[in-house]
Amino acid sequence: MVENMSRRGFDPLTYRFVEEAPEFGHVTRIAEGVYWIRMPLPGRLNHINVWLLEDKDGWTIVDTGIFTDDVQKHWKTIFANFLNGKPVTRVIATHLHTDHTGNAGWICREWGCDLWMSRADFYMCKTMANDGPSDVPDDAIRFYRRTGFTEERLDRYRQRFGHFGASISPLPAGYQRINDNQYIDIGGREWRAVIGHGHAPEHVCLYCPELKLIIAGDQILPKITPNVSVQPSEPNANPLREWINSCSRFREALPPNLLVLPAHESLYEGIHERLTELIDWHEVALEKLYEMCGEPVRAVDVFPALFKSKITEGSYFPATGEALAHLHCALERRMLTVEEDESGVAWWRQA
Repeated sequence: MVENMSRRGFDPLTYRFVEEAPEFGHVTRIAEGVYWIRMPLPGRLNHINVWLLEDKDGWTIVDTGIFTDDVQKHWKTIFANFLNGKPVTRVIATHLHTDHTGNAGWICREWGCDLWMSRADFYMCKTMANDGPSDVPDDAIRFYRRTGFTEERLDRYRQRFGHFGASISPLPAGYQRINDNQYIDIGGREWRAVIGHGHAPEHVCLYCPELKLIIAGDQILPKITPNVSVQPSEPNANPLREWINSCSRFREALPPNLLVLPAHESLYEGIHERLTELIDWHEVALEKLYEMCGEPVRAVDVFPALFKSKITEGSYFPATGEALAHLHCALERRMLTVEEDESGVAWWRQA
C-alpha cells in the first residue's frame, strides 16, 4: 500500500477506542459480539486490524493477518485463551491481499471450517499464489517497459515475481461465495455484504445495521488511501473509475452514523465525510496529473502529482500501478492522449 494522502488542517473524523487499541494478539471488545485484534505487519503500516465475531455455535474470523510464525503464534494464543470452548466456524476474507488472506487456509484446516470470499478475489488469490519465481510472463515485462522501467528495474521485477505465495497459507480448494448485498447471519444479526472495486477486484465490507458499524477492510481507511493500481494481468483496466464509483455508491447506500472498523489505523466515525475526501483527493490528483502532462511524460515521471513524498524502491511497483490508474482514468475522460515510441514506451500528454 502506498501512502499517497495525508490530511492537513481540520479533520472531520471522530476517532473511537484509541486508548483501547489492543496489543498484538490481544482482544478488545468493540460491541456486543464484536472483538478487535491487531496482528503485526512488516513495513510502515506496522499492523493489520482483524476481527472476531461471536456466532451462535462458534466464532467467525474476518481477515487473518500475513502468514508468519509470529502471527500464527498470536492466533494460537487467542484460540487457547479466548474462544470459551467454541470453535471457529467460518473465516471471511475481505479481499485477496496477503495481510488479509495469509492465514485463512491454515485456520480453515485447523478448525475444519469454510472460507468465505468474493469470487473474483478467491480465484485471483489462488492464481497469484501459484505463480513461481520462474514463471515471469513476457507480456508483464512489456507492460513495465511501457511505463518507463529501466532494464535494471525490470530485472528487479523478475527477481520479486512469484513471491506472493510465500506470504499465504494455501487456500482451500473450495469456498463460500459472498455476493454484493448478500445478508449473512452472524450471531443472530444480519450483516450485509457491500462490495467495492478498485483496490481489489471485489472487496467485501460487512455492514451491521443493528450495531451501526461496518467492517471496512482497506476500502475506507481513515488517513491514507489504499493503492488503486493497474496490473499486468489487466493492462488496460480503469480501476480508478471503479474506485471513485464505489466510494459514491457507498456514500449513497450507507447511513452517516456508522462506526468504521478499518483494516489499518484507528476506528472512527464520519464515513460520509471520509468517502467524500477519498473522491476529492483523486479528482485533485487527476487535475495535477493533467497539468504535469503539458509535455510528454512516462508513467514513472508523474509520481510527484500523486504522492507527497519521494517514492523509494519498496514502493516503486505499487506507485507505478497507481500512476497508470490515474493515467487510464484521465485517458478515458479524454483529458490525455498516449503514444508509444519505437522502444515500446508510452508517452502521455494533454489531449
